This record gives sequence, structure tokens and C-alpha cells, in this order.
Amino acid sequence: MATLRQLEYLVAIVDEGSFTRAAERLHVTQPGLSHQFQALEREMGGPLLERLPRGVRLTPAGRSMLPHARAALAEAGRAALSARRTAGVATGELHLATLYSISSGVLPTVLGSWRQRHPGVRVRLFEHRRSDEMAQAMSAGQADVAVGPLPDDWEGTARHIGTEEFLVVTSADDPVAASPRAPGVRLADLAEREWVHFTPDSGLADLLEQACVDAGFRPRVAVRTEQASSAIGYAAAGLGPTLVPANTIPPYFGGAFLRPEPPVRRQLTGYTRTSPDPVTASFLETLGAHAPLMPPHVGRRLRVGGRPPRRASPEPR
Repeated sequence: MATLRQLEYLVAIVDEGSFTRAAERLHVTQPGLSHQFQALEREMGGPLLERLPRGVRLTPAGRSMLPHARAALAEAGRAALSARRTAGVATGELHLATLYSISSGVLPTVLGSWRQRHPGVRVRLFEHRRSDEMAQAMSAGQADVAVGPLPDDWEGTARHIGTEEFLVVTSADDPVAASPRAPGVRLADLAEREWVHFTPDSGLADLLEQACVDAGFRPRVAVRTEQASSAIGYAAAGLGPTLVPANTIPPYFGGAFLRPEPPVRRQLTGYTRTSPDPVTASFLETLGAHAPLMPPHVGRRLRVGGRPPRRASPEPR
């Protein structure tokens, strides 16, 4: 069986592009590194790398093995950190995977509260565009915990956080914001509009597209962007409506937002590959208690129509 040290050699050689630089990075002699790597190749039954005049190139066997080597090293590091945490050493890093929209909408409040209780623990974020991409990374051992929709047939630990509501955002003077239905809007009534959409590799693009298809139309595109925060700005500027999580709408927002009919929602979960250690469990508890799925400033405005408050007229002199 390959040892962790041998796997570390494989990853270092690939990352550095040469045996010499890998040996320097790992503070070992090049002959020693080469000897251990040859032993790994014998164990695997064939070459993992092609030695080129300038650098190295993975063989098919090497390409197959590399992601597993990275996952094994990451898991070993987390195992050691988990043992230290369980022993009461609340230091090190919490590795956290999430989606871009959740990173900007939910996590700032949660991490601000959690870090007050764990000031010695750094947080390393892995942000993903799509939930399936994040699930694959988690299966490969990328992070301690992920925050997002729970993958189908997930075999690890999962904690339900709550339901995230999506809102239609548009400009303050958009006629739909003043309609009798406000703060609701039928998505079918927006079928002829051009939308502020998302780039195809974004999970938000799939969500907006599916919501419109369920309402009986395919959205026409005025502009595409990758981030919910950018979409909100473009929609408020009058480029067209968009659809974003309620928790990504900033305080004092100058545009309008409305509840779509039918509603668009997403279930959020914190999930891990194994039973969470004390630090990870503490984060999950804080996530469940403090996740701002519907921020107060958004909820208040929805109760009065979703439009920005009118400025008071100046008093006559």
C-alpha cells in the first residue's frame, strides 16, 4: 500500500513540475525522493509520470491516482486537526465549502458570531458556483463542512438549517412594484421582459431558468453576470428583473423586490463526511441559530410592498 509520504511526493512533483523543486519544497534529498517515488510506481504496477526534458507529465494511471492522493492527504491533515480539537486544542483552521451566493448572503453573520467563540481558529473558504461541484469536492475531502443544498444520497452527517427564499429584484420605478399584487408578482407576467441572468456555469442560472420554465416561458437575457450582488445592482439600474436569495439584498437597497408566484425556495444544510469534531459541531450549531435566511430589513419592506421608503418632502419655508 502507498504511504502518505509517497502520496505527498507525487503531489509535490506534479505541483512543482520537477523532482528537483519537489525535493526542495519537501526538504528532502532528490535521490531519496526519487527512490520513494520509484517504490510507489512499483507498488502501483507501472509508471505514474513521464520524465520529459523539461518537466514531467502524468500518465493515465497518474491522472487517475492524483485526485485520490490529494484527498488522502487532505483527510489525513483534517484527522490530525480533529484529534487535536477533541483533545481541547481549539486552534488551526476550519475548512468550509459553500456556494458564492451563500458566502455573501448567509456566512458573514454566522462567521462573525462563531469567531467570537473561537478566535484562535482561522477559516479557509472554498467557494463554488454550483452545488453539484461542491458535493464532488466534499466527497474528495476538500473541507470539514459544506453549507448548501444537501446532495442526493449523502452518507455523512447533515444538519438542516432552513429554507432560503428567492425574490424578484427590479428597479424602484418598475410598474410591477406598484401593481396591486405587490409585494408579490406572477413570474408569468414577466415573460416578455429581458432579465438580468447569470453566467451558464453558475447554479443561480439553473435556478432562474427553472423557475421561469415552471411559469411557462424561457427568460430572455439582457445581461449575464456571475454574482448575485452584481445582478441586484443591474436590476436596480433598470436592466431588467432578476431572481436572487433574499439574504443577498443589502440594507438600504434603492430598488424594489417582490415575492415570485409560484414561490422559489432552496433548502440549506450543513453537511460533513464524518461525525463532526467539537469545533465543526460548534460551527453547525451557530449556523443553525444565526443564519439570516430572511434578513429583518428585507422582511420589513416585504410587509409594506417591497419598495424603498419614500423620502419625506421638504417642509415649506
